[in-house]
Amino acid sequence: MILIIDDDVAVRTSLSLFLKHEGFVVFVAATPEEAYPIIEQQALKSVLLDMNFSMETSGKEGLIALSSIKEMKPDLPVILMTGWGSIPIAVEGMKIGASDFINKPWDNTALLESIHTAIKLSGDDDQGKAGSVTRKQLNDKFGFENIIGDDPQLQSVLKTIGRISATEASVLITGESGTGKELIAEAIHQNSSRRHKPFVKVNLGGISSSLFESEMFGHKRGSFTDARNDRMGRFEMANKGTIFLDEIGDLDLNSQVKLLRVLQDRTYEVLGDSKTRTVDVRVICATNRNLKEMVAEKKFREDLYYRINLILIQLPPLRQRKDDIPLLANYFINNLKALYGRDKLKISQKALSWLKELFLSGNIRELKNIVERTVLVSDKDTLEIKDFEQQLDASGVAKVSNEVPAVGSMTIDEMELSMIKKAMEYHQQNISKVARCLGLSRGTLYRKLEKYNIPYETQK
Repeated sequence: MILIIDDDVAVRTSLSLFLKHEGFVVFVAATPEEAYPIIEQQALKSVLLDMNFSMETSGKEGLIALSSIKEMKPDLPVILMTGWGSIPIAVEGMKIGASDFINKPWDNTALLESIHTAIKLSGDDDQGKAGSVTRKQLNDKFGFENIIGDDPQLQSVLKTIGRISATEASVLITGESGTGKELIAEAIHQNSSRRHKPFVKVNLGGISSSLFESEMFGHKRGSFTDARNDRMGRFEMANKGTIFLDEIGDLDLNSQVKLLRVLQDRTYEVLGDSKTRTVDVRVICATNRNLKEMVAEKKFREDLYYRINLILIQLPPLRQRKDDIPLLANYFINNLKALYGRDKLKISQKALSWLKELFLSGNIRELKNIVERTVLVSDKDTLEIKDFEQQLDASGVAKVSNEVPAVGSMTIDEMELSMIKKAMEYHQQNISKVARCLGLSRGTLYRKLEKYNIPYETQK
């Protein structure tokens, strides 16, 4: 059952006819006051809420109504109906607890997907009682065999993937460099209804602002210098499937506006062609940057942040799940056995324990590289600590000091300060290397250096 709250009779009628045709039982209300008794008395699945109910167009009436609905039924999903001019106020609604916001005039397909997603997500909270689903059950049901680890944080992530994959919800995956964000994105796609359609990966950090439109939306021959042939954009390649936008935190503000439009309206123009095209994609984004911090600093659009952030998945760094390091190392070894024809290859228990204490700023990716380099260089069947140490010395990877602070003996700021100082000393103040080592952007590193009053030389 769906409730439509809108003072425009044409909107109520149009939405009601469409949703009834899609099999929903529909209630309508012209004002929030008329809607409140229906919300109290009926077992509604979702609410479509307009933002304005008078000559005023500030959207405040909609926010007040949203707050009242959330007080009455906190778990009832509410989808806001708004125009482009009201998007900032719709973002405020997302903060209050709205499930999504849809532009007027709406796209029926997008609206239906939003409703189904909101209903699915609100109804899945009882699907997995905490701790009741084993890792084997997750693997059997969702095919997570290539995502290695038994840590509770990782299992929580996998349960979330299992819960949201079948929806059309946009997903934002955050985590340090090398934590496996792309692997998680692929797992979401493979467990969705789009699994047999394209999965297109885009590294936004590698696309310059001047080439953004051409890369993402395509171009026609002759649309600019060197455009010798027509080019298909990434969104067109991903049509009916999933597009994975990696390093979205690296996107400049001008490109963010262009991306927001296609995510919001599902429309775009190919460079050199005035025809507006539509696209049907699910969007998964990833970043190792703090987008909330970037929003506060006006470096990332707040409306884009809430558009891509319907579901947030935070991947823990490897240092927070050390017991998974031996599992990962052995997984890599088993793959390398087949690759290099070395059936007796293994890692000693002492070496596995030693790997758990390494300072792996590159997380899983760095661990994989260390294991593979050691296998390539050593001709032994059983790899020992000294075999790995030689590769660390040769690659310049910092070893962890044995003087690990006891839990509670240092604040997070103190630990962060210590790590930055050690990295600065080890890499002789090379900002690029220090930032890469710590999994930070150069801008974030500069801010932290200033925060802790750590001296550095400006690189020219």
